[in-house]
Amino acid sequence: MKAVIVVDHGSRKSEANEMMKCVANLIQAMAGPGILVKYAHMELAEPSVEAAFAQCVAEGADEVIVFPYMLSPGKHSTGDIPRMVARAAENHPGIRYSVTEAFGVHEKLAEVVLTRAGVEFRRLGEGEAARCWDPACSGARCGDACRAKPAAPIPGDREAGASR
Repeated sequence: MKAVIVVDHGSRKSEANEMMKCVANLIQAMAGPGILVKYAHMELAEPSVEAAFAQCVAEGADEVIVFPYMLSPGKHSTGDIPRMVARAAENHPGIRYSVTEAFGVHEKLAEVVLTRAGVEFRRLGEGEAARCWDPACSGARCGDACRAKPAAPIPGDREAGASR
């Protein structure tokens, strides 16, 4: 069974920590019963990444995918969380795991901003959303979360380098 853990920083404010239960419940409802969804906090609150990983394994997960519930590819999402997940995985040999990119630049996030601001928006056309939004089109400003950045080459894949 595949499991997804959403990880935020954790807060001294209990309402912020409690919100992650709602986020996990929403993701669970959208993923369906064949996927296990849990949440964790890096620090300041429970469950920890290690505890959530162990819970997933205890409930039958053989693959754990961790999503850093953060906007940018910063220190926590690219360093701290992957390190915490690797440490948690050491206690569960044979369990496959990975850490996804943070939210990054995504049209769904822009839709949320505009909706909450009370501004009507147009839906982007097919392929339009995955274009580079950096005015200089540097391919570097958004970091690893850039959807317009070419995919990393896969050994033996002649189509490597195509856009994600």
